[in-house]
Amino acid sequence: MTKDTHHHGNLREALISAALDLLQEGGIDGLTLRRAAARAGVSHAAPAHHFDGLPGLLTATAARAFDLFSAEMTQARDAAGPTPRARLLGVTRGYLAFAKGHSGLFHLMFSAPSLHRNDPALRMASGTAYEILRHACAPFASPSPERLELAVWSLVHGFATLDPSPTEISAIYGYAPPDFADLLWPLVDALQGPNFAEPAFHR
Repeated sequence: MTKDTHHHGNLREALISAALDLLQEGGIDGLTLRRAAARAGVSHAAPAHHFDGLPGLLTATAARAFDLFSAEMTQARDAAGPTPRARLLGVTRGYLAFAKGHSGLFHLMFSAPSLHRNDPALRMASGTAYEILRHACAPFASPSPERLELAVWSLVHGFATLDPSPTEISAIYGYAPPDFADLLWPLVDALQGPNFAEPAFHR
């Protein structure tokens, strides 16, 4: 039995799992087809049976990363509490936690130029992730829901990609970085509709 046939039936999954590990360890620069094959325990030619070169492997890995991203946001939302404000803050905290804990995957998902962005699996996985944010924004009855969604998404994504990180801002620029909630709620309060009835607690 060869190394490749040892993975018969799950070689594609083994290569995606190897790519996830390599991205987590070394970022996108640390992932090549040869390294993914070696990590999966197969020959360097094996990925060609399942992926159209490195962009194909990156695309499949990005789709899987979006699944993990969705799971982290959902878990944070469900743990945050039942009110709309608690759930929205939970989703955004899950977003930030994923970006911090999985920077290589986060960069791949949103910034890698070589992804096949029209790939059906990637579009479905990324769409599912966005729906989590959309549903968390929905209770705020904005006159323009899309405007509120885009504003919240822009805020949380910008905060997630700060370079330097928020914890370094104080030393470099001389002011303490705010808690994300202190940025989120003024934005939401400014954009939500006049009929929103929940008490405006911020924590």
